[in-house]
Amino acid sequence: MLVNQQQYRTIWPNSSAAGRTVEIIDQTKLPHVFEIAQVRDLPQMIMAIKTMQVRGAPLIGAAAAYGVALAVQQDGSDHHLAESAKLLIQSRPTAVNLRWAVQRMLNRLLPLPVEDRLQTAWAEAALICDEDVLLNQAIGTHGLDLIREVHYKKSRTINILTHCNAGWLATVDFGTALAPIYAAHNAGLDVHVWVGETRPRNQGASLTAWELGQHGVPHTVISDNAGGHLMQQGKVDMVIVGADRVTASGDVCNKIGTYLKALAAFDSSTLGHQVPFYAAVPSPTIDWTMTDGFQQIEIEERDAEELAWMSGKLANGTIATVNILPQGTKVANPAFDVTPARLVTGIITEQGVFAPHQLNRMKR
Repeated sequence: MLVNQQQYRTIWPNSSAAGRTVEIIDQTKLPHVFEIAQVRDLPQMIMAIKTMQVRGAPLIGAAAAYGVALAVQQDGSDHHLAESAKLLIQSRPTAVNLRWAVQRMLNRLLPLPVEDRLQTAWAEAALICDEDVLLNQAIGTHGLDLIREVHYKKSRTINILTHCNAGWLATVDFGTALAPIYAAHNAGLDVHVWVGETRPRNQGASLTAWELGQHGVPHTVISDNAGGHLMQQGKVDMVIVGADRVTASGDVCNKIGTYLKALAAFDSSTLGHQVPFYAAVPSPTIDWTMTDGFQQIEIEERDAEELAWMSGKLANGTIATVNILPQGTKVANPAFDVTPARLVTGIITEQGVFAPHQLNRMKR
């Protein structure tokens, strides 16, 4: 996608005389600073995933794949591969793409002689990235059909509410929830995006607003608690979010606060406003081993500092981090919630749009 009119992906390999490294867009610096970080080894990649320099389920999977390649660059033995895989999987427990990508790398590498693993590891990680781009483009195409249908019915600006960041910054390119929006904008449809700020890390306000602005898509940032009000007022035509894991039964695990958006969308029908709720996900985000999102999905509890501290730009241009809580206040910081399938209108995938109970029709 575009950054200052230049095409970028979120992650890519780089070769030098000292060996291959991986370059990433450091998302902890956005929106105020656009900075490329270099990842030289497995511990650095694990730290990048944990600290959310890279984030979003598809991108975490791609980063984990390159993490395996960096591990093989150090030591391609079976033992080192197994230990590296374990560390990567433990770095973020909720997003299923991470485990999927690591397991795919192991399946590809372990049958090979040790001396053949390094080149194959880099090639397989690159393939995972290229496939992610194609999957997200297809999601954009299928989601565009949904937006176009609403646009033709209403013949006015279509207002889409999203939560967190499921744009190209959360993937290798194009995004999941934002892919249909970019496709609609590029097709000349009149779309506007309500961007939920998404506390505590403000991925909506910091990342979604930034990338929509870079691409020229009209948007407005709102507080997280304003979404329901806008739906009551008939100012939202559809909700599209991403997901870190979708169960085989259609439960959607996404950034904390998603469940409340789904409840408001569901209730809007009582006021005469039909607000469909969609989750846009590539197939690797669907966990076919799980059928009960509430009982089976591990919800990551993140550090209290994310809730207690906020970063921003001061009037003099300095980036500062400030504490917003009284000293000694207890903090709970669950990072995700689960939206039950009964509140989900459809799952937008690369294979088409499926009602939650129809997911089993997908090709695996």
